[in-house]
Amino acid sequence: MMTQDELKIMVAKEALKYIPQHGVLGVGSGSTVVKFIEQIAENKIKIEAAVSSSIKTTKMLEDIGIKVLDPNEVEPYEVYIDGADEVNDEFDMIKGGGAALTREKILASMAKKFICIVDKSKLVPVLGKFPLPVEVIPMAREQVKRTIRSLWGDPVLRKDCITDNGCEILDVHGLSIVDAKQYESAINQIPGVVTVGLFAHRGADVVLYADEEGVHKRERA
Repeated sequence: MMTQDELKIMVAKEALKYIPQHGVLGVGSGSTVVKFIEQIAENKIKIEAAVSSSIKTTKMLEDIGIKVLDPNEVEPYEVYIDGADEVNDEFDMIKGGGAALTREKILASMAKKFICIVDKSKLVPVLGKFPLPVEVIPMAREQVKRTIRSLWGDPVLRKDCITDNGCEILDVHGLSIVDAKQYESAINQIPGVVTVGLFAHRGADVVLYADEEGVHKRERA
């Protein structure tokens, strides 16, 4: 039986094949992305420049000699590589377990192709078992909680968590998300919400996932 770490390393190695030879690479955040960055270093992959979804990712990339650019200085680019907390069969995702959802969503919106890298445990038929992260402006936290509670599930403030944007995270429990696009639009419209960790309007184009038999690929038709 392979460990989750071993599966993450397998899929991280496979993702190296998707790094563009020229131009900018978008890099997400989270434990699988950490393995991906480590594989870039181990395999001495040359990357012209990158854009990064978090302060932690930026430091990791710079530590291995990769130039990290401000997204404002970058035109839409070829490939964004990131993990997910859950992925369904429609390529919709829940992201934000690492509290970088807003910056991840910005980088995903700029990329021509979004490669999602996960181990098999992240594949689900219905999103929502993993609590849905919602980034909120602090002064709106209680009103956003009231609104979400009246309509969907149970929002809980993530303790000791301030995002790179200076905001807070509500984790919404008790959801079963059948129409991810509808949920994404509705929650994003609540005043005070920065963004919700549903990636449905801009989901993955390719999902690479690892199990004991190897790395498998699902690609949007």
